[in-house]
This record gives sequence, C-alpha cells and structure tokens, in this order.
Amino acid sequence: MGNCHTVGPNEALVVSGGCCGSDQKTYTVGGWAWAWCLLTDIQKITLEIMTLQPKCEDVETAEGVALTVTGVAQVKVMTDKELLSLACEQFLGKSVIEIKGVVLQTLEGHLRSILGTLTVEQIYQDRDQFASLVREVAAPDVGRMGIEILSFTIKDVYDKVDYLSSLGKTQTAAVQRDADIGVAEAERDAGIREAECKKEMMDVKFLADTKMADSKRELEMQKASFNQEVNAKKAEAQLAYELQAAKEQQKIRLEEIEIEVVQRKKQITIEEKEIVRTDKELIATVKRPAEAEAYKMQQLAEGQKVKKVLTAQAEAEKIKRIGEAEAASIEAVGKAEAEKMRMKAEAYMQYGEAAKTALVLEALPKIAGKVAAPLARTNEIVILSGEGSRVTGEVNRLLAELPVSVNALTGVDLTKIPLLQKMTNPQA
Repeated sequence: MGNCHTVGPNEALVVSGGCCGSDQKTYTVGGWAWAWCLLTDIQKITLEIMTLQPKCEDVETAEGVALTVTGVAQVKVMTDKELLSLACEQFLGKSVIEIKGVVLQTLEGHLRSILGTLTVEQIYQDRDQFASLVREVAAPDVGRMGIEILSFTIKDVYDKVDYLSSLGKTQTAAVQRDADIGVAEAERDAGIREAECKKEMMDVKFLADTKMADSKRELEMQKASFNQEVNAKKAEAQLAYELQAAKEQQKIRLEEIEIEVVQRKKQITIEEKEIVRTDKELIATVKRPAEAEAYKMQQLAEGQKVKKVLTAQAEAEKIKRIGEAEAASIEAVGKAEAEKMRMKAEAYMQYGEAAKTALVLEALPKIAGKVAAPLARTNEIVILSGEGSRVTGEVNRLLAELPVSVNALTGVDLTKIPLLQKMTNPQA
C-alpha cells in the first residue's frame, strides 16, 4: 500500500528509501510524490525566505575603535537539485529556528572578521561597499550549506566613545567648507553663464519675436480672411435658417389657426347644444313647475274668491234676514209700545187729577227703591251736626228737592198736588 503526498511551492518534499532496500532520495518542489508505507521516509524542508538580523557588539576595527554593527540579511534554501541535497544533508529534520541560528552565527562570524580589517571611516562612509564585502565573503560558506544570501544591508553603526560623532563633525565642517566654496564658485560661474545665457536668450528671443510677429501677422491676416468667409457663410446660413424657420413658423401658425377654427366650431356647437339643453332643463325644472304652481295658485285664488263671495253673500243674506227679523220685531215692539202708550194716553186722558196723583204715588216707592238701592248696602249713616235743628233742616231740604227730581224724571210736578204741598209746606 502507498500514499500520495503533496507540498506547496514554499516547501520541498524529500522521499528516501524504497523497494529492495534502496536508499535513493528524490526531491519534489511544489508538487506530489508517491511513498510506500513502512518502506519509505517522507520529510519536508522549507523554501521560504528567512530574515536574519546579525549583530556584532564592541568589535575593534583596524584602528582599535570599538564599534557595534547591526545588519539585516534575507536568506533561503536553494532549489537546485545538488544545492538542495546539500541543504537537506545539513538541515533536514531541523526547524526553521534552528536553520536561522546556524546561518546567523555564520554571518556574524564573517561580519566580525571583516570589521577587524577596515577603518571606521571605511565602514561609516561606504556602508554599501562594506555590506557587499560581507556578502561576498560569507556567500561561499553558506552556499556549501545549500543557503543563498538574497540581500545583506548594514542597518546601524555606532560606538560608545563618540568617535563617530566627532568624525561626523569634522567631516561635516569640511563638507560645509567645501560646500560653501563650491557654492561661491558655482554662483560665480552660474552668474557668468547666466549672463551669457541671457544674452544668447535675448538674441534668440528677439529673433524669435520677429519671426513670431511676422508669423502672427500672417496668421491674423489669414484668420481675418477666413473669418470673413466664415462670417459670410454664417450670415447666409443664418438668413437661410431664419427664412426657413419663418416659413415653418408660418405653416405651424396656419395649422394652429385651422385647429383653433375647428376647435371654435366644435366649441360653438357644444355651446349651442348646451344652450338647448339648458333651455330644456330650465323649462323642465323651472318653467313647468312655475306654470303648475301659478295654475295651482290661480285655482286656489279663484276658489278662495268664490268661497269669500259665497261666504259674503251668505253673511249678507244672514245679516239681511236678521235685520229684517229685528226690524219686524222692533216694528212690532214699537207698534205694541205705541199702542200701549196710546192706550195709556187715552187712559190718562180719562183719568183726573186724582188718578194721576195715584199713579205718581204708585211710582214713588219704585223711585225711592231705585234711589235707596245704593243705601241698602250701607250699614250705618252718621250725620254730624252740632245742633238738633240742623238735622231737621237737612231732612226738610231733601224733601223740598224731591219734587224737582220727580219732575225731571216723570214730567209730573208734585208741587201742584195739594197733598204734597201740605207735606212740603206745613205753614200753608
């Protein structure tokens, strides 16, 4: 039985052993390989880039100045079959950390040995040359391990006695001095060259301006000619456009007028139909009900008139009949009263004075009763007088005024009756 094993492009698969006791090794990078169970050994080795930071502290240079140097290196296992086999012999079965440790110690050893052969100025001023030297010296040793140095750079260089800073100050001063001299010379040369360049520039500029003015004049003349032709064509095109637009507008206006005429005719027809409909509606909703109401009111008025006439005629007939009846009754009563009065008159003519007196005397109690009627409701009469003779005088006065009242009521003069004359006038 066997199994298929695969690895990615960042790993290498090492298959060792096989059938019949063979210890041949096969290497596979980014692929697959077949392995027999219990007969072959399967191992992997990384092909990824490994970053190392070699550091050498207080290493004396050729002048005896102690420096501390740190660098950064990028290394990886090479994929060439022979070199890969070397890497597998050295590192197969080891972890990435262990591989980094071996390569780091190798790089730091070469870095120390090279620092002892160089001066501070060589190390400080040309770091790239120093890094290239380290890479060239260390590459053969790590190559025999199947490792390739992809890059190596110096990260930092410093010391504990301020040698580098002093060197930097001296170098800075010298550089500054040289820079100032260089700037002055450069400015001088630049001024001379600038003046020459300006003169040449002005000459070229004047010549160029002259040619430019000639070209510009010709250009303007050509442009004016072109513009004249263009404007003429534009004017013709504009006039043609406006004329055509006016014609089209006129056509549109004629069409609009025809549409308005048709719409107006339709509107008039609709309005006429609306007028007819409104007339019919008014006749149906106003005139006919009004005529019916007027006819109804006329008939009611006629009925009321006839009713009132008939009522008035009946009332007049009633009044006439009542009047006739009352007139007849009054006439009969009057005739009876007249007959009664005539008969009384005849009777009175036959009576003498005695009879008349008797009639008056018969009437006196009735008159006295009528006169005394208000006194009947009087409980008590009090006559205030200081003298007894005055009461008698009041009574006599009343008796003396009685014949006048009777004469006014009946026309009979009691003073002419002897008996009453004696009563009212005792002295006679």
